[in-house]
Amino acid sequence: MNSSSSQYQAIIDRLKKQMGYDFVSLAFAESAVNDFVLTWKYVSGNLNNRYKRIVLQSGKGIAGIVFKTGSPMLVSNVAKELNPPDLFNYPIVVSERLTSLAAIPLYLADRVEGVLLVGYRGERRMTDEAFRHLHEALHGKFGEFDVKELTPQ
Repeated sequence: MNSSSSQYQAIIDRLKKQMGYDFVSLAFAESAVNDFVLTWKYVSGNLNNRYKRIVLQSGKGIAGIVFKTGSPMLVSNVAKELNPPDLFNYPIVVSERLTSLAAIPLYLADRVEGVLLVGYRGERRMTDEAFRHLHEALHGKFGEFDVKELTPQ
């Protein structure tokens, strides 16, 4: 990663302010024994520091699913779209009390290297139109990372 930590933090802080999100975070993959794990490295608008303890395997949680599939995730209404007994599988949603969210894979050389998560806590909802607006706003923001043409799951 050529961009410094302060650049990533500044980008997500600006994104949160300009787009009006309650929460914005970046997760990056790290090598682990025989696999990769994802951790939330940069956050803006967090309620607590629980995100620091969240470690996800590929395919688990919001970041893990987006990382594994390479496809974005759009959850307009957490209460209706995610089964309440399964919420423990989405620790960032629970710890940050998100009610609506979008997660987008960040590519480096045609491989997913990170995940951007944006979300709301209140009545505001992430819609298809808001997702497109986010996608347009991201082009060129993350240095060497690329945001592909995306259709949310």
